[in-house]
Amino acid sequence: MKKYLILLERTRQGYLAFSPDLEGCTATGSTPEEAKQNIEQAIKAHLYWLAKDGLPIPPPRYRSSYIKVNA
Repeated sequence: MKKYLILLERTRQGYLAFSPDLEGCTATGSTPEEAKQNIEQAIKAHLYWLAKDGLPIPPPRYRSSYIKVNA
């Protein structure tokens, strides 16, 4: 099992979810939770089609970290 980083972005219509490891794999949702559920399904489908087409499965490369700054 691979663990991919996903990012959630607030938009005017709701939330956009994507994984920087999987180019072009995105999903949306009205809430962060819905976007997370949708990106999970999108990632599963994306990986399925890559494998079915004989294309390499990208390894997870991205990690997250936060820093504190005075703003």
